[in-house]
Amino acid sequence: MVLGKSVRIYLKEGNVSGIKLGEVVNHTIQALSCPRNKISDLNKFFMKEINRPGVYFLIGEDDSNQNQVYIGEAENVWERLKNHDTKKDFWSEVILFSSKDENLTKSHVKYLESRLISIALNADRYKVENSNSPNLSSLPLPDQDSMEDFLLNVKLLNGTLGHKFLENPIKINETKIIDVPLTATTESSVVISSSGGLKLELKVKGIFASAIQTDEGLVVLEQSQVSGKTKPFGYSSLREKLIQDRVIVPNTQGNLYYAKNYLFESPSAAAAVTLGYSVNGRSVWKDENGKSLNEIEQAQVINS
Repeated sequence: MVLGKSVRIYLKEGNVSGIKLGEVVNHTIQALSCPRNKISDLNKFFMKEINRPGVYFLIGEDDSNQNQVYIGEAENVWERLKNHDTKKDFWSEVILFSSKDENLTKSHVKYLESRLISIALNADRYKVENSNSPNLSSLPLPDQDSMEDFLLNVKLLNGTLGHKFLENPIKINETKIIDVPLTATTESSVVISSSGGLKLELKVKGIFASAIQTDEGLVVLEQSQVSGKTKPFGYSSLREKLIQDRVIVPNTQGNLYYAKNYLFESPSAAAAVTLGYSVNGRSVWKDENGKSLNEIEQAQVINS
């Protein structure tokens, strides 16, 4: 049984765009989210929370509007933030994490920084601006376990505050791609076993793709085929970006396919990018029994 957690958010200005203080009820972790233009208010109103050891995220976008994050640590987070305010241009928001019991040490936050960089790189949602990945600091086993528990709550609060770059889009226990050409379109060409989420397939005009529906959207799985033909459609710019970022690449025969799993916000976006034209994704994505996503969802509502 999965137990729920309670998170308390305090809005300093009474709105969601200003400074926010987040806490996990009955835990010592605390998070502060602040837009860059208001960081002077952090030391004014939250001096105790920020003048202590902690880890922090500088969040912004690059020239192509890609989300990016810099992950850091400091014995005094406020002093480090003042330095970043003058030397780093890209960021527009900072989220910092510290402990109410003041038991975090330099070794603890260095351990957290190393783990957070590794987690963010593995999740591959935002571009990580750190030039290197620091080695894990040496901690006694009880301290390591304590920091791993702290990390779980960092991920929880970070997501609650609007950023999911520490979250893996999907967890797949076993994924086996049978050794056949990528142009194969038979159902047996891809066999997938997943730990969760609805397994879906798209078979249209010789294109075969596999996906898993998650709480965040539709994850099209690597090795899924992509049509080489396109018509003008609403997601053409997204398709071009995925080709530029080499999420979609050609194989040795010149046919396109997904080089890695990719999370789409909607089934229609996933279908349009895959097929090269606008289409109702809830009609073309189907389960192994041939029922469309639209039919599955309607049945769930009727039977609920």
